[in-house]
Amino acid sequence: MAKSLVEMAAELVQAQCASKSMTTDEIALSLQNTFNALQALQLDEAKGTAAEGGVVQGPAMSADKSIQKNKIVCLECGQEFKMLSPKHLRSHGLTGKEYRKKHGFSMRQPLCAKTLSDRRKKAGKDRGLPENLRKAIAARKKGGATKKAAAKKK
Repeated sequence: MAKSLVEMAAELVQAQCASKSMTTDEIALSLQNTFNALQALQLDEAKGTAAEGGVVQGPAMSADKSIQKNKIVCLECGQEFKMLSPKHLRSHGLTGKEYRKKHGFSMRQPLCAKTLSDRRKKAGKDRGLPENLRKAIAARKKGGATKKAAAKKK
């Protein structure tokens, strides 16, 4: 399991104390400064900032090239996946809808690799999904018309 920032800061200050003598005030100040530095580094990493310049980096590639045959590249962090899960998008503070809007995708664009999308499409057609959907829409229209007629009679 990963160490917390406090544990890492304590280890660093402990190593510093072993190499030179420090007063309790110096130790406390060093611990606070080390913790703040680690926290700033963690925030920079989470935001995707460059370590040298502190400038926020943009997406590594264009949105249209991020969805490939066997993978999708997250335009926030550059990691490759078969599918951008809601859990991963939450790590960037985004929903699927916000991610699509931010990077210019259609709201109907699946956030997964093309092979996975094609496999799902084929599985839906094999189950008769398009035909069942047409029947459900027709039934809803038919049911809606009879409800309106019944409301007019009252």
